Amino acid sequence: MAKAKSGNPNKPSKKAAAAARKARIEAMQRAEQARERRNRIITVTVSTAIVAGLIGFGAYAINRANDKEEQNTAAAKKPVRGEKTWDAKKLGRNHVEKAVDYPMTPPVGGDHNQAWMTCEAKVYKKAIPNENAVHSLEHGAVWVTYNKKAPAADVEKLSEKVSKTSYSLMSPVEQQRSPIMLSAWGHQLTVDSAADPRVAEFFSKYVQGPQTPEPGAACAGGIESA
Repeated sequence: MAKAKSGNPNKPSKKAAAAARKARIEAMQRAEQARERRNRIITVTVSTAIVAGLIGFGAYAINRANDKEEQNTAAAKKPVRGEKTWDAKKLGRNHVEKAVDYPMTPPVGGDHNQAWMTCEAKVYKKAIPNENAVHSLEHGAVWVTYNKKAPAADVEKLSEKVSKTSYSLMSPVEQQRSPIMLSAWGHQLTVDSAADPRVAEFFSKYVQGPQTPEPGAACAGGIESA
């Protein structure tokens, strides 16, 4: 009688098991590759969106900056409301030793003494020579003047501003037509009060402003008395 074969007839052979294992590994590899492809697509998409956003924001920022620069340029060219101006080309710039008969009081330009008044945030309690003050204007200073009709509180407030502002000076001028006046080379403004917002505007525009014939010239080291 023949001997029966032992073992589980349903158990897969080693070859079949190896094939199944290989199939699982390949399936896992395909799934991993598919996941990597999806991640790459997501990364590229997100990066593209970020770059596009940055480009868009950059263009927006540049446009805003250009607009602001144009606005600032327009503002710089616009005169301060109420100011009087003189043609800078008609204002002499010669150095002279004699007194000058200026056509406006206080003067806003013209021939002047070779020495400038110290205008490094300088407040003078007494009148100063026009010829030296005009030289300070040539260097880009703003000259604040007042007469006895100016309220003491306004004089004090303007003194405080000048004492904190380089390229500015202040002194009494009794002959001027108005209590408070501000002068720069070729420009002059009359105000009724130190609180007038045009005071700050005049300072901002004309302290070393575009009207300055000699920008960067010294304001310190001048004379401090007549």
